Amino acid sequence: MKIGLFGCGAYGMALSNILIDNECEVTMWTKFEEEKEQLELTRKNEKLIPGFTLPEKIKLTTKVKECIEEKDLLIIAIPAAFIDSLAIEMQPYIKDDHILIATKGIEQETGLFIDQILKKYLNTKNIAVISGPSFAIDLVSRMPVGLSIASKNEKTISIVKRALQNEYVKLRETKDVIGVEICGSIKNVIALSSGMLEGLGASDSTKAMLLTEAIHDMKEIIGAFDGDKKTVLSFAGFGDLLLTCTSEKSRNFNFGKLLGEKRPKEEIQEYLSKTTVEGFYTLESIYKLLKNKRVSIPIIDLIYNVAVEGKPPEELLTFLVEKE
Repeated sequence: MKIGLFGCGAYGMALSNILIDNECEVTMWTKFEEEKEQLELTRKNEKLIPGFTLPEKIKLTTKVKECIEEKDLLIIAIPAAFIDSLAIEMQPYIKDDHILIATKGIEQETGLFIDQILKKYLNTKNIAVISGPSFAIDLVSRMPVGLSIASKNEKTISIVKRALQNEYVKLRETKDVIGVEICGSIKNVIALSSGMLEGLGASDSTKAMLLTEAIHDMKEIIGAFDGDKKTVLSFAGFGDLLLTCTSEKSRNFNFGKLLGEKRPKEEIQEYLSKTTVEGFYTLESIYKLLKNKRVSIPIIDLIYNVAVEGKPPEELLTFLVEKE
């Protein structure tokens, strides 16, 4: 199979390794000529995945057209904030292409989920989403990983499974695209609160209490957007929530920890400026979306109050006990 992979970040590189293991031909796109030249020269990015070498078979390009033409599958693995601009660049070359979204998040300005952005610009209905507990550093270790794959199109699911599934990657199918997208986005927001508890020195019992409450709230959010509430028990739901909320490899968890430790505002802003904290930006989007729908999800309101409005993180402890 011929794959066009958009994004040379940690997750994009990890996915490329799986594709090469599955004997796919891979062309990777980056917007930046400097990044392309560096990867061609060294095949490494020690900051993103220490010790990992990008397979020599992978071709690198900065040309969107080259990454799309004559490909069996296109995979998008860039930050949510840049999906809109990429989709506009892709638009002239897309006609019924099969596209896999490996990006989690919500567009801040519009409140659109990633598949909705692609449908807005691209001439294809062959879109799938993957999500689940899978740090990039873990993927390249070739230890077993489970992911949810969601699409309304069975052929697209079949193509994605051929490209990615193997002896260490398991893909479990669902048609609940919006549910999988919500889980992939909201778990990053919940991870902020889990990090806050860590920063406050909370016990493991209290952290487990948070995760239990969070699962119920994620289920309600999925229902509010007409998704399947059972998706919360999938790899994309509970699986990814558990991973992101309990590991210091998570940038969202570490950002929440800074808030819980009441670090100076300057330190917190510096972390935001140097690190992609998807949960922080998704928080603002989902907060607005829920307000517009007149749906009350108290844990989202609380995280917003602490992370955005500067309320004391100790309010989280009181909230967990008083929550209905």
